[in-house]
Amino acid sequence: MKDTISRFLRLAVLAVLALVGMGMALIFMVSTAIAVGVLYIVARLRGQPFGIRTYWARRQAARPKPFQYGKQHFSNQDAIDVEVREVR
Repeated sequence: MKDTISRFLRLAVLAVLALVGMGMALIFMVSTAIAVGVLYIVARLRGQPFGIRTYWARRQAARPKPFQYGKQHFSNQDAIDVEVREVR
């Protein structure tokens, strides 16, 4: 009897945690849909087309570029000589 009650309590806790997790996922999906809807409406009001690819491309273009060392360009060739040092 005692084992049955503890199993039931474990199952109840697991079910509650599963329901809480599903609720959180639902809230996240709804808030994401609202955010995309707002972005769509703003783009339409500005007269611009709204697409995820164009939005992402604009966001990436506005990002600052990483520091580049002069005109050095590294190719995708295999490394031929590598010096290895043991760190102690």
